[in-house]
Amino acid sequence: MAVLAKIRQRSALLIGVIALALFAFIIQDLFTRGSFGQSSKDVGSIDGKDISFEDFRVKVSNVEKSGQGISSTEAANRVWDQEVSIALLSSQFDKLGLRVGEKHILEVLKTDPNIGKNPMFLNAAGVFDVAKFKEYFKTNPEAAQYISAKEKDAELNAKFQIYNTLVKSGLYTTASEGKLKYEMEANKVNFAYAAALYSSIKDSDVKISDDEIVAYMKKNEKKFKADATREIQYVLIEDKASKEDEAEIKAKITALLNGRVEYNAKTGKNDTLPGFRNATNIAEFVNSNSDVPYDSTYVPKNNLPAVDADKLFSLPAGAIYGPYIYGRYYAISKSLGFKAGVNAKASHILIGYEGSQTPNTKEKRTKEEAKAKAEEILAQVQANPDSFMMLAFTSSDDSSAQQGGDLGYFGPNQMVKPFNDFVFNNGIGKVGLVETPFGFHIIKITDKQDGIRLATIAQKIEPSEATSDKVFTLATKFEMEAADKDFAATAKQLGLKVAAPITAKAMDEAFGPLGNQRNIVRWAFDKETNTGDVKRFELANIGHVIAQYKSENKSGLVSVTVARPYVEPILKNQKKAEMLKAKMTGSSLEAIAKSAGVAVQQATNVTLDNPVLPGGVGQEPKVVGNAYSLAANKVSAPIEGNTGVYVVKNISTVKAPAIANHAEYVAKIKAQSASDASRILPALKNNAKIEDNRLQFNY
Repeated sequence: MAVLAKIRQRSALLIGVIALALFAFIIQDLFTRGSFGQSSKDVGSIDGKDISFEDFRVKVSNVEKSGQGISSTEAANRVWDQEVSIALLSSQFDKLGLRVGEKHILEVLKTDPNIGKNPMFLNAAGVFDVAKFKEYFKTNPEAAQYISAKEKDAELNAKFQIYNTLVKSGLYTTASEGKLKYEMEANKVNFAYAAALYSSIKDSDVKISDDEIVAYMKKNEKKFKADATREIQYVLIEDKASKEDEAEIKAKITALLNGRVEYNAKTGKNDTLPGFRNATNIAEFVNSNSDVPYDSTYVPKNNLPAVDADKLFSLPAGAIYGPYIYGRYYAISKSLGFKAGVNAKASHILIGYEGSQTPNTKEKRTKEEAKAKAEEILAQVQANPDSFMMLAFTSSDDSSAQQGGDLGYFGPNQMVKPFNDFVFNNGIGKVGLVETPFGFHIIKITDKQDGIRLATIAQKIEPSEATSDKVFTLATKFEMEAADKDFAATAKQLGLKVAAPITAKAMDEAFGPLGNQRNIVRWAFDKETNTGDVKRFELANIGHVIAQYKSENKSGLVSVTVARPYVEPILKNQKKAEMLKAKMTGSSLEAIAKSAGVAVQQATNVTLDNPVLPGGVGQEPKVVGNAYSLAANKVSAPIEGNTGVYVVKNISTVKAPAIANHAEYVAKIKAQSASDASRILPALKNNAKIEDNRLQFNY
């Protein structure tokens, strides 16, 4: 009571302290997540046009709901890409003054089957009725809101169709280009050459520094342009079963084979319980002792674990095999006998008709016409069994026509009943005609599989509690020590391996071989995370990742780590080229070849369109181009090619006869440039000023 009295006496003070604490918490929240800490109310901007967070959030939520299993980050990325594309294209539409009328918008809307094929909007002849369409939405305000949003999308789509048409119309191939294409294909050059190959110098003799790679990227900035990235190195400590755990699981499952004596508290006596060998109720025994429930189906050999399939499939009834490893389980299996023809393989030719359940028939026909055609095809197959595949290609209304009617293997009752009964009641090679709700099937049974029924007890190979505790202790120890010491050295001291660093962008979900680990990427980009910070992450069913935020790349270029595999060979070849050029001296091709220690080789009838050198060298356009431009018997200066340094001597250039019409070659160029219009959007994105604030909103 005395304590309660004191609390009452000081209640005003306590309320004041609690209020102050709450106020401090609210102020901190404002600074970190509210208007003081968040630099923008917009999720981003494209060329000065802001994207409202609230609108963005709603769209992301809608994508999440409509996409099965889609993550919030993936949904945010989809919506962001869409918003960027719409903003950039809309700007182009406005510059061009593109406008679309009601008729055009209606035509786009009609392509949506929920509108264009909706019975509510069709007239007596089954044709879309604009008047019905308008009247419906006029009298249904809620639906009108829905169609309003649809109309906005349709308007954008219509404008894009016009824009795309304008772009494609502006892509023009001239007759002069066709003439050049003809000459590149038809003109031929013969030349001799000396080749000092880059491969003659060891890669280990040529070193390329990080600074040289950065300098190359800056000279070729467009090729290596990239968003800001952060490099994260990490150690993975897997939470997996130890050898002792595996041995214990194996011993436990082996012990199930034989009976055991167990004290019965109710009777006060010992009961002898049967083991797997002698159990009378197999299904109950399996379900009581296995992590995988009992399966009574017959299994063909090719569906059994590959390593043990032969032994399992040859088990006589009642015999037991195991323990054996099956994926992440230890298992023992008991044969419950064989059955012939458990699975069947068949091909069919389906002839549908109006009113059948076949969605897309190749031609309109009545049921009687379909039956007559099916009987005709059956007669052809019976007369010539080898014609089945071709007849399926040309006549079947089923999608399996592309595979010659082949349906693959299937089990009992997987097909509609008349089809199932024919296949499983007849032998291999049997051909017949069956009617189902889909139409008439000409069926050919091509194979059958025998199966074995196995009762299998499987217990998961997983770490024991003691092992998981050891893993957790090691992961925590490394996290604490690496925070103050060298990350790699600390890992080495503890017998751990540092994985190859991951270069991540702000909105990445994937984290190298570990898959979707958005929480690690988000941590690395958090404004509270500093270079060198270390944090442990627990990954379900994997273990522990101890990550270190190593560095940030704000240069606008990809990291040296990413660029090196591509850039290093180029720079090495450049250095090798200078070394090889120094050797290639002399006044004649023969003298140059001798000084370089190579032989003079010949190339005949080489074209600019296909500048390939003989002997498996591959394409060398610079070499062939130089040879083509030389006068007869003239020798070139050293040429840096794709595979080495070349010196060429023109033997002769054979010009193709002039032709009056180059239309064929104009058509070739047009075909090659058919996809050029699709490059516009990437080009617009490349030149746009895009500000992405999604990280501020915890995406």
